[in-house]
Amino acid sequence: MPETQNIEYKSSWRDEFLRWICGFANAQGGTLYIGKDDNGNVVGVKNAKKLLEDLPNKITTILGIVADVNLHETEQGDYIEIIVAPQPNPVNYKGEYHYRSGSTKQELKGVALDKFLLQKYGKKWDSVLMPNISIADLKQETFDFFKERGIESNRIDKKCRKDTPEQVLENLNLLENDSLKRAALMLFYHNPEKFATGAYIKIGFFRTDYDLRYQDDVHGNLFEQIERTMELLLTKYTKAIISYRGLSRIETYEYPEDALREAILNAVSHKEYPGGAPIQIKVYDDKIMIWNEGRLPEDWTITKLLQNHSSRPNNPDIANAFFRSGYVESWGRGISKIEEQCAAAGLPAPTFINEGSDFWVIFRKDIYNKDELSKLNLNERQIDALLFFKEKGEITSSEYAEKYEISDRTARRDLSELVEKNLLKNEGDTNLSKYIFA
Repeated sequence: MPETQNIEYKSSWRDEFLRWICGFANAQGGTLYIGKDDNGNVVGVKNAKKLLEDLPNKITTILGIVADVNLHETEQGDYIEIIVAPQPNPVNYKGEYHYRSGSTKQELKGVALDKFLLQKYGKKWDSVLMPNISIADLKQETFDFFKERGIESNRIDKKCRKDTPEQVLENLNLLENDSLKRAALMLFYHNPEKFATGAYIKIGFFRTDYDLRYQDDVHGNLFEQIERTMELLLTKYTKAIISYRGLSRIETYEYPEDALREAILNAVSHKEYPGGAPIQIKVYDDKIMIWNEGRLPEDWTITKLLQNHSSRPNNPDIANAFFRSGYVESWGRGISKIEEQCAAAGLPAPTFINEGSDFWVIFRKDIYNKDELSKLNLNERQIDALLFFKEKGEITSSEYAEKYEISDRTARRDLSELVEKNLLKNEGDTNLSKYIFA
């Protein structure tokens, strides 16, 4: 059996392996075997009986926990089994905090350590109490904005329009022992960067990855940041197609307004603020990329994120305020909502990427129109084929060759160029292979 989240093999004992026990204790628990190779085969350990006596004392003395230490005698040799239970409180090895993730051990430092310690004590970053800040320091206009949005969305009773800021904070559970939670300052204080470096949003327009044409920094509390960011995206960074229905003027944005807002709300709710980096939005001619520092829950993947799932924001108090204000329609449906709105607008499904502490949402414009395709240095056949076969969603090289009366070799060359430009995806490598719209 290979090593897993809960199993580690060592052929012999060294005291540094107490770090692995520390990692198991801080995660989901696990079992460390001494006297087995990396594949789980017994190789035996010579001093097994002495280890049986020494290890329990070392584990208790250095780590402050109790683990089951068992001796197993086999024909292949003796081995030790150390069973570590998950611990409710943080465990450290000589001041170092280790954590088992997957089949590896990590030493927690900086932001990751802060987050781990808070979680062990049942706290989230946004729920920490902030001293020396009073309700009078918060922005009355933002409370009024919050109440009106909540009433409009039927999340708050109309009677609450007369609520004082203190009553609003009480209803949002942002007051504890007469002290404000950090979430209250992020949501209602005029300058949350005073308490969290990088608590703002950067927007930039790029011609290429290295050609920044103009940019804006959006400051203020989180409600103000979301409103101002949406205003900039829709009026300065993207275009609106103007049409008329009778005498009514209709503006159709390049990207669905609600999908963009949902992505920004997700970035704000899930961001790991201790990292100190602002949320970054990069706008290109053909796409918008939204980045925030943040990780998925430990047992999640992008695949799980795209399925039905519970809502587990990094900052639940902030997320709850957004829900009560009507910004968020329902728990756990943000990603589905973004995908549905892009599909309804005829746009490609957005891409979600999580690598380390980097989380990206990438919206792509529907570039399958003559104006956009003409900018990509394509020949007339390629442009015509993309427009002609778009509704079908796929094309084969034989269909392409037949329609334009060209050789199979020329057809494959044309289609391969479209694959290189990320306009099509290839399935197969013969003249019957399919080319799917990206």
